[in-house]
Amino acid sequence: MAETKEMTIPLRAAWNVPRTNRAKRAMAEVKNHVAQHMKKTEDEDIWIDESVNHAIWSRGMQHPPRKIRVICTREEGFPLEVKLLED
Repeated sequence: MAETKEMTIPLRAAWNVPRTNRAKRAMAEVKNHVAQHMKKTEDEDIWIDESVNHAIWSRGMQHPPRKIRVICTREEGFPLEVKLLED
């Protein structure tokens, strides 16, 4: 049985680094937030969908969004999946 969770990830920490590293830091924040809130184990991996990457990089490296809404799914034998929430 798959466990799913909708979450809003704040990306405010990405704005505390130099302008040229903001989008990269925002992607790291997504990974850290999912790992913490989905209680990732050591043997699990995190797979981030391409749509999340496009949403963060849509305004360029220097201006990522302040927050992003995603849906996370855990299935036995598969990595944690992070996809953009379709509204």
